[in-house]
Amino acid sequence: MNTEIILDHIVKQLRMPTIGRQYRSLAREAEERNLSYEEYLLALLEGELQTREENQKQRRLKQASFPVQKTLDTYDFSLMPSLNRNRFITLAKGEFVGKNENLIFLGNSGTGKTHLAIALGVEMIQNGYKTKFITASDLVEELLMANEEHKLGAFEKKWLKFDVIIVDELGYVPFSKTGAELLFQFFSSRYERASVIITTNLEFSEWTNLFGDEKMTAALLDRLTHRSHIHLLNGESYRFRQSMKNKERFEG
Repeated sequence: MNTEIILDHIVKQLRMPTIGRQYRSLAREAEERNLSYEEYLLALLEGELQTREENQKQRRLKQASFPVQKTLDTYDFSLMPSLNRNRFITLAKGEFVGKNENLIFLGNSGTGKTHLAIALGVEMIQNGYKTKFITASDLVEELLMANEEHKLGAFEKKWLKFDVIIVDELGYVPFSKTGAELLFQFFSSRYERASVIITTNLEFSEWTNLFGDEKMTAALLDRLTHRSHIHLLNGESYRFRQSMKNKERFEG
């Protein structure tokens, strides 16, 4: 049987499509460059590994369910002087996830909280962490459904598979008493086990209005802020200032 046919069959069985596509061209290149067998094999395996890693990143990006993709490079830190750009570059390395620490973004609507949360979520995926994005209202809705179906344990176990969960827009939609209790339980289950990134328009002093119970709110804040990086985004809307800056650049 032809050697190439056998090779094609083997790489297909081993599920190494990149090697299957590249071994002929790399063999010619190895011959021209007088590479050793080991160097040729290394080039093949590196190509396969690189493809697999990129495919894994793409799967994780899809699994994350980001509404849009944002990056730190596209966030104009000059419009939000209260934020330290270098600090975010450090956070993007992912050490806070390895330590099971949380990030909390507090600020008015339009200050770029979601942009920064997604940008860091994308960076975490690049660093190999499993990340999931969900709005607070959708999360509570799913918790209520799981509770009705007596599947809360399975639900929390499924979500614990994610290294980072981004809970967006906490405080924009009020919860029922049961919804607030389930969300408290959800956050508590991740305490010191996995990271959470939260964006909210409410100051901590206003969280009691959202959760309805002063003791429960205090306990939740104690857990969330214990090992947490808190960022305050105050002042004029980031989106408004960015649009005005772009308008001035265009008109100029």
